[in-house]
Amino acid sequence: MRREWDELVDYLAKSGILKTPRVIRAMRKVPRILFLPEEDRAYAAVDTPLPIGKGQTVSAPLS
Repeated sequence: MRREWDELVDYLAKSGILKTPRVIRAMRKVPRILFLPEEDRAYAAVDTPLPIGKGQTVSAPLS
């Protein structure tokens, strides 16, 4: 799963969506998977909001 996240961060950086080295480093250091319930961790690098519990979601990476 880590590889998919790194590939997504690379894509976002190369596409100009992530513009600053500080944000890129932060996304590499704190991957979205850490905030997801176990059953949704396989989808951490998918571009969609995902549930994090209590009716809340974590934003899609490209949003």
